[in-house]
Amino acid sequence: MITCIREIRQAKGLTLDDVAKRCIPPTTAQTIGRLETGMRTVSVGWLNRIAEALDVQSADLIRLPDQQTIPIAALLGSKGAHAPTKPATIVPPLPTPGLVAVRVIAGIGDYRSGDEIWCERIMPDAFASALNRDVLLPRPAGRFLFGRLIGHEAGKLHMLPLGAGVRQQVITDPAWMGVAVKMVRSL
Repeated sequence: MITCIREIRQAKGLTLDDVAKRCIPPTTAQTIGRLETGMRTVSVGWLNRIAEALDVQSADLIRLPDQQTIPIAALLGSKGAHAPTKPATIVPPLPTPGLVAVRVIAGIGDYRSGDEIWCERIMPDAFASALNRDVLLPRPAGRFLFGRLIGHEAGKLHMLPLGAGVRQQVITDPAWMGVAVKMVRSL
């Protein structure tokens, strides 16, 4: 199995020690280094722990033999664009089971027309983990509500829909929630 743990860790600006401390339970920087270089076999358990520490999906850490990557030509920062000091690549996102998507047809909030928002479906016992995130909620008769989850108490979800001057809405006991985890934007 080929992993891209190092590329993702470096892209997020984290050290081996940062990732080691974020793991639950914490581990050592040496262990993370051995896992990302292939000196130690990466089990599914380790893959899940590291993915959680890096705040990515486990599938994002695995490079399939026929999977295409995109070479990074430049790094863009406050001082402009410059060449990377060493070769690096980006692995295009792969959908994971349970995702649903929202296609933006008119610009609203931070989203532009044509954006595709990938949402991870979660069940009611995990709703509190989505506070202050953009979420999709199903409503009766095939309707949906998309906005920022600003409160969660006693089966009631307090939502702030996108847009200027909108009022908070309260939704009671939805069957599931889609938490925005990735946005795909064509230019």
